[in-house]
Amino acid sequence: MSGLVLITGGASGIGAAAGRATAAAGMHPVLCDIAAFPSDAANVWRSPLDVSDEDAVGREIAAIEAELGPIEGLVNAAGILGRMHPPQRLRMSDWDREIAVDLRGTYVMCREVGSRMATRRRGAIVNIASIVSLSSAPVHGYGPAKAAVANLTATLAAEWGPRGVRVNAVSPGFTRTPALQRGFDAGVMDAARMAELAALRRLVEPDEIGRVIAWLLGSGASAITGVNLPVDAGFLCGVTWQAYGGLRGG
Repeated sequence: MSGLVLITGGASGIGAAAGRATAAAGMHPVLCDIAAFPSDAANVWRSPLDVSDEDAVGREIAAIEAELGPIEGLVNAAGILGRMHPPQRLRMSDWDREIAVDLRGTYVMCREVGSRMATRRRGAIVNIASIVSLSSAPVHGYGPAKAAVANLTATLAAEWGPRGVRVNAVSPGFTRTPALQRGFDAGVMDAARMAELAALRRLVEPDEIGRVIAWLLGSGASAITGVNLPVDAGFLCGVTWQAYGGLRGG
């Protein structure tokens, strides 16, 4: 792929990393976000975009394609982390917002952009799920939303595959994003403990996620669709070893 790639949540973290990686791979990223970009930022769409707002998404996608041309790749990296409250303390307004951004926003973007791709009979989409889509965690809105993103990915892959559109998901492990750093700073997450549980004994860097996203969008992954690919430094395969005394060596 060498065409236009639209990346939501592009102002920081995994979205920004996806922008760097797709540019390095010869694609033409356009970053959008609800947050403002620095004045000197390149390859950005300046209008704020709330992915959960169906009408706003429709307007902005039409404007982007009218000005820049057809979108050939889509990366749904916009998202918010879940609040780690027990169910009786998790406000429904917080639960609703997590579902709205992490699941509804992914679906709204896929529907608006993917339908256009299907009409043109070409395109690739990468959704950002999470390793909690493959396990469990004390995030009772975010976790179900990300599990649903994984299911949505497979469903849309089957829906649009006959018309030449591939849809895949990446499930990052604990990744050094600004959002995760805020959890470290607040003392609600422990970086050393997270690293200890992963087979590679470290966290994931955003650019490692970005490079996988770029690969899934490109011709090297031309026969891959409907997958949910963990990029987690071996967290999922390492964490269950704690029941047997922990990982050996290192």
